Amino acid sequence: MARNDGIDRTNVRNANLTKTQISNTQRHNEREKDAYTNPDIVPERTALNIHFKRPSGGYAEMFAQMEASKTISTRGLKEDAHLYGELIFDVNSAYFDNHGGYDFAKQFYTDAYRSAVEIVGGEQFILSAVMHADERNRAMSEALGRDVYHYHLHVVYIPVVEKRVLWSKRCKDKSLVGTVKETIIQVSSSKKWKSLPAVDEQGKPILQKNGKPVLRKSYSVLQDDFFNAMRTAGYTDVERGERGSTEEHLTVAQFKTEREQERLAALEHQVEKKEKVLQKVEQKIVVQKGTAATFAEIDSMGRKTLMGKMEFSQQEAEDLKRLAKKGIAADTTIKDLQRDLKSARRDAQIWKRRYEELKEQAKDFFAAIKKAPERVMAFISKVLHTEQAEPPRVLRQRESAVER
Repeated sequence: MARNDGIDRTNVRNANLTKTQISNTQRHNEREKDAYTNPDIVPERTALNIHFKRPSGGYAEMFAQMEASKTISTRGLKEDAHLYGELIFDVNSAYFDNHGGYDFAKQFYTDAYRSAVEIVGGEQFILSAVMHADERNRAMSEALGRDVYHYHLHVVYIPVVEKRVLWSKRCKDKSLVGTVKETIIQVSSSKKWKSLPAVDEQGKPILQKNGKPVLRKSYSVLQDDFFNAMRTAGYTDVERGERGSTEEHLTVAQFKTEREQERLAALEHQVEKKEKVLQKVEQKIVVQKGTAATFAEIDSMGRKTLMGKMEFSQQEAEDLKRLAKKGIAADTTIKDLQRDLKSARRDAQIWKRRYEELKEQAKDFFAAIKKAPERVMAFISKVLHTEQAEPPRVLRQRESAVER
């Protein structure tokens, strides 16, 4: 996500989705809607969107087929369980714009998709992967006076872990008790994205004062995986997404707030540029008005005829015509600039108000996240049945379970 500091950073977010949410995700990603609330989607460019893996059917239909073929198991899951995940890979729009735009973004996300396959744990668990090239970055477009697009990659997948089912004590053959009965691919968002033990440079676990291991949040692990993969692929001019506990709990509200902040900064920059241009023009007009005063003296040199008319020499007439044309052109320029400046100031005020509203709405939540992230996330999971979107680390994790 852009920070307006001139640094290009990789960013990847994960969203956990239930079966009731997946249809809307499909309609958005596959551009199946007749209309969109996002005014920056440009339908004329939708044909430029690139599928690195095109879905063979509806997301839910593909999931059902994998479950029916026993490729995956939903054993023991609740009705509102998170059956799907969505990874959104992103770098600030300026990065792609500075490297040529569409073609560069296409190659970048081709390499990013390879990283996604590793993160998810295999391409067979990916339902769809599409790069959107039809979303306009309004702030940059307005600031630069030309269309700039926000290239990003959506990867919808099934979160799975490898699970070993053991023979229970009820088994008649007591020699089998505790041994592996079968290995299944279990759908489990919480198991897939659980925090991992932190290790030092020698690979040894880092421990807290109480002897418990220090855990690395899955969001942090995900950022490392994506960044390292892109660096390995040759993109040495990008930096890792910023570290920090609050970023590990990035929410939709916070994401929108920061996006609005970026837009506000761009608009304020645009207003500043307009004001500087206006000042220069106004200075020119002052000079021209001074010149007009000089020509007024020339105008006074005209002579009245006996019939009451004014006579001017040819040179005086030409000077007055030239001065009049310059005055009209200057007035037109000022009016155009004043209109543009008024519009820019109005837009800046609107987006500033929206940013302040979002910031105020999210204030208490961000404060709570900063002070007690674990308790807040536990509360959200328990009361709203919503897991925080924490990014992935898929290298399959084994879980032992005794069959009852």
